[in-house]
Amino acid sequence: MSAPSTLPVRVGITGGIGSGKSLVCRIFSCLGIPVYEADTRAKWLTNHDPGIRNKVIALLGEKAYDARGQYDRAYVSSKVFNDQELLTKLNGIIHPAVMQDTLLWMENHSDSLYLIKEAAIMKAASEDNALDFVVVVEAPADIRIQRILKRDNRTEQDILAIMERQVSDEERGRIADFKINNDGRVPLIPQVLKLHEFFREQQRNNS
Repeated sequence: MSAPSTLPVRVGITGGIGSGKSLVCRIFSCLGIPVYEADTRAKWLTNHDPGIRNKVIALLGEKAYDARGQYDRAYVSSKVFNDQELLTKLNGIIHPAVMQDTLLWMENHSDSLYLIKEAAIMKAASEDNALDFVVVVEAPADIRIQRILKRDNRTEQDILAIMERQVSDEERGRIADFKINNDGRVPLIPQVLKLHEFFREQQRNNS
């Protein structure tokens, strides 16, 4: 599935839990670049898209949604956490819907300088994902763990389990056109500004 050629340059930003990809995206947003938050939109869609709701209930049962009709993330996680086949089927319901939503959002922001899509799961650019470049945000595992402990109500064991199930840093590195080092020592903003100028130049060349 590809996006119309009239769209501006499209950049994917990804990284493991605690890497700081959302912080990087906030910096881009401060520069006036629209950011599509795929994980946030996925949550919204699972609650508001009747087609997704019906398919999720068919896959996981009525308890996938609580008494208020809201997607029960804790229940769903408990069902798919150790069942890769079930997780794959669930992703097969949600990911295509998010992709369609992404393309619509891109069309609605077609007059922008360039566009950013933030997502925890991402393919390499041009691999059926409507992206021109992929930026991977990196940080050492111990730093990521400390950030999450301060940010979330999770134990270190919980965090390690999540990190174990995410794609490895090596796998992310293989899809990266660019990398941002967010270890807390290398200044972050200059790295973002350098990429900002590069993407602006790419857009000027495409115009």
